[in-house]
Amino acid sequence: MRLDKYLASGLGLGSRTDVKKMIKSGRVKIDGMTGIRPETAVDPYCDKVYIDGAQARYREFAYLMLNKPKGCVSATEDAKLPTVCDYVPQEFKHMNLFPVGRLDIDTEGLCVLTNDGRMAHRLLSPKSHVPKTYIAELDAQITTEDIEKFKAGLILEDGFKCKPSELEIYGVNTAKVVIYEGKFHQVKRMFSAVGKNVLALRRIKMNRLCLDGNLGPGEIRELTETELEQLDDKRGGADE
Repeated sequence: MRLDKYLASGLGLGSRTDVKKMIKSGRVKIDGMTGIRPETAVDPYCDKVYIDGAQARYREFAYLMLNKPKGCVSATEDAKLPTVCDYVPQEFKHMNLFPVGRLDIDTEGLCVLTNDGRMAHRLLSPKSHVPKTYIAELDAQITTEDIEKFKAGLILEDGFKCKPSELEIYGVNTAKVVIYEGKFHQVKRMFSAVGKNVLALRRIKMNRLCLDGNLGPGEIRELTETELEQLDDKRGGADE
């Protein structure tokens, strides 16, 4: 890869013109190389590149956890509304992150953003049955009959039969539900099928990855290695 492309596209340090100025001014060094020019070939994984004396950090993929607030859409861009990508820190803007799955505009909680398409496909594939856990505030109390209907697999208003899911009482008019698929407005439609309306909905878990309780609405950070393993664990398991 050309050095100027690596600095501009790989590290997001500015335009090609900007990084060429950096290189020509001597701010960029590569271990063991002399006569460095914008077209100098660099291996991002092997060569040590320094900017103003500090080693540059190259990563092909990034994985972020956002505590999605209400009022923003799970998309990379929208003509009218704010998106989850608006919360991506500047240092990751050049990596073209996207949300893994969608949360409704009025649903908050755990949202993962990445540029790792293969991982996203694994998590979203219907064959993966990745568990997603939500806390729902309802307009009525959960009954034993509701729990059994969720366990058996609800039939929605359009005739679609949901996979068996887990429903439990979480508080007064509050429930925890675990689903293994991701149809449009599924959680809300499932509760509607048992005669209840969802007043507020929050996702707290995806696979074995839990929402960081220290993240306030709109706050975002990188996943740790342990959290990434919890997210991309093919074994799944709703309550491990």
